[in-house]
Amino acid sequence: MRAVIQRVSSASVTIDGSTAGSIGAGLVILLGIKTGDTESDVAYLAEKCASLRIFDDGEGKMNLSVNDVNGSVLVISQFTLYGDARKGNRPSFADAAPPAIAEPLYDLFVQTIRGMITGGSVATGQFRAMMDVRLTNNGPVTIVMESKHQ
Repeated sequence: MRAVIQRVSSASVTIDGSTAGSIGAGLVILLGIKTGDTESDVAYLAEKCASLRIFDDGEGKMNLSVNDVNGSVLVISQFTLYGDARKGNRPSFADAAPPAIAEPLYDLFVQTIRGMITGGSVATGQFRAMMDVRLTNNGPVTIVMESKHQ
């Protein structure tokens, strides 16, 4: 399981011109699910995302988590995080889990992180939908995290 985590001032996701989710300050998590990922990957990665200390404290050091700043989270499914373009110019998505496996794990990730976020809300896009994601990356701060050693 792979997450691209961005610290944002605000973010939103629209589907067919309608806003599906939006947040103020917090995290945008682009979540890719790989063949072989399990519920333990969900638990590990959700905990890491919720606890990641990438918000500034009073001294300007990245020392606070999204919960410490009462931030919100926007979770977007993104199978293209497992695109492999090492050969040729067209990415292969063979490592991405098929929807029948990925969607329940995505839903579990959202449910798990909702239980961990105490001060803000958790918004989502829609699994398998074509989405427009808008965000203002604050910093910019972007972290890539894996649930397993690759």
